[in-house]
Amino acid sequence: MTQRILSTWVICFALFAALGSGGALAQPDTWSTFNGNLKDQKYSPDSQITPANVDKLKMAWQVHTGDVSDGSGKIPQSVWSATPLFANDTIYISTPFYRIFALAPDTGKVKWTFNSHTPLKALTQPDLKSRGVAYWQAKNPVPGKACQKIVYMGTMNAKLFAVDADTGKPCRQFANNGVLDINQWNTINNKWPLSILQPPTVYNNTLYIGWAGKDWADSEAPPGTVFAVDARTGRLKWTFNALPKAVAAKTGTANVWASMTIDPETGLLYLPISSPSPNFYGGNRKEKLPLATSVTALNSQTGKVVWSRQLVHHDLWDYDTNSPPTLVDIHKNGQTIPALVQSSKQGFLYVLNRKTGKPIYPIVEKPVPQSHVPGEQSAPTQPFVATPKPVIKAHWPGISTLANIVSFGSCSRRFHKLRYDGKFTPPSLQGSLGYPGTAGGTEWGGGAVDPESGVYVVNSSSVAYIYKLLKRQDYAAKTRNGTPSGYFPMKGSPYGFHLSVFNNWAGMPCWKPPYGTIAAYDLNTGKRLWDKPFGRIIKFHVPLPKSWGSVTIGSPMITKPGLIFIGASMDSRVRALSLKTGKVLWSAAVDAPAVANPASYTYHGRQYVVFVVGGNSILEPKVSDQVVAFALPK
Repeated sequence: MTQRILSTWVICFALFAALGSGGALAQPDTWSTFNGNLKDQKYSPDSQITPANVDKLKMAWQVHTGDVSDGSGKIPQSVWSATPLFANDTIYISTPFYRIFALAPDTGKVKWTFNSHTPLKALTQPDLKSRGVAYWQAKNPVPGKACQKIVYMGTMNAKLFAVDADTGKPCRQFANNGVLDINQWNTINNKWPLSILQPPTVYNNTLYIGWAGKDWADSEAPPGTVFAVDARTGRLKWTFNALPKAVAAKTGTANVWASMTIDPETGLLYLPISSPSPNFYGGNRKEKLPLATSVTALNSQTGKVVWSRQLVHHDLWDYDTNSPPTLVDIHKNGQTIPALVQSSKQGFLYVLNRKTGKPIYPIVEKPVPQSHVPGEQSAPTQPFVATPKPVIKAHWPGISTLANIVSFGSCSRRFHKLRYDGKFTPPSLQGSLGYPGTAGGTEWGGGAVDPESGVYVVNSSSVAYIYKLLKRQDYAAKTRNGTPSGYFPMKGSPYGFHLSVFNNWAGMPCWKPPYGTIAAYDLNTGKRLWDKPFGRIIKFHVPLPKSWGSVTIGSPMITKPGLIFIGASMDSRVRALSLKTGKVLWSAAVDAPAVANPASYTYHGRQYVVFVVGGNSILEPKVSDQVVAFALPK
């Protein structure tokens, strides 16, 4: 008992210290970070909305920003997946047109806007994107003094803007009159800007900045870096490099494009590190790159590696570690273990001791299929996880009878021409079935956890892709009159690449459903509690069977009374589910797929759940500029 009381005091002191030094931590009435709190729990202690009354939720307010494009004009299509922040009695949100909106939390009334006047060009991505803003405030804000509270927004052209959270005016003391040019540090293989689409992580007066790049284009690309800068001045504190200097110039990426996680108790910064370039051929990078496609823990003050665990060796599948790890204490064999859960595209859930990186549930190296591509040298083994049970099946589910009939047998004929030897089948010149494909498994939102019960919830997609390498002359012939959809050059390598979803002529998946699920796990035992099809596919304006589920983008959020809130589905609905059973208790139609993480906050005694509804062309061509909040009737 004495040890438990001491631990509680240590935790409380750490939380107080983090807040006092300018760290952003979610309190019961706030959602001041991208994932609700620095531990990426996506958990809210708000308790006004319960399983018993959630069916009474109504729209409290909505706002349309006007910053939306369907891509039919000169402006590229918008993809809006920004998490709304609630801090300083205000909702802060950025748009894919790189504007910031400050909204009244009870009415949605616009308090102020900031326009960065960033050129609306898709420099590194196919669409305009924004995943939101970050928030910082001084330990003791001085009333009337500017920029004691700051909102930060990044842009695709590698600029980070800092504005006063009360007024929306630039913070002139930050970098160059309120603008930090991240691209000044883009010094190796500078082929495109280091796009700041994910907001920085804020802790102890420091901004931790990762960046997004241009996938599948080059063998030699900017190598992965993370920058730590002073939250008030923009001064660089340290830089982390994911690739060894001797290798960085001839490959690239292994960047951190998803959000990051902080453990306030230890000061460790956790990075989800992506795959090196080119993504589907590794003949130019046969050296061991232990930090690529890994989860890596750094000392947040120095940027030095404390531990790292590689999740894919010699990645040939674009299996980026694409979501921040979720931190939670779990209870096993009478012990409390500081843990993290790392979701993945490959469908595994890696549960590690967050202080050491050692597995809490076993990770086993198993032999995997080997590449036959000239010049390639695939890894002989890959890490496999049996507990918790993977979020998708170990083997692809087989040919869909309906899709095969509709295609007059084309699905099965194509399958028999492909190489498929199970998980980690490498890309090939004949074409390989990739299951899960690069968009399968769990996407960038990751999961959510109830820290009191240790129940972890995650949505996932079952997607089969065809990975095909093309000799350079064959790629040139295919792209002689322009680059058709799905073709990527991988310049500097002997091969171009063609990536396609394994669909039939009518756009139907050639593999069996369900195509999307949501599941809950007891992390204390590793057991899956329930697993259900989630969402609904809309095809030709017709809803397909619920049992098929939907491919999803965006993550769940958990609230204390045992509710899961999530958008993510193709059918343009937002939902509340029972944490205990997975049953849908409430849903509402919105203007497009809500692919952003939802947020919860309490303001003047009323709980609100707010969604950004932006859409994503991967799911549906439908896009929107809607911000919508739901609450119980007054």
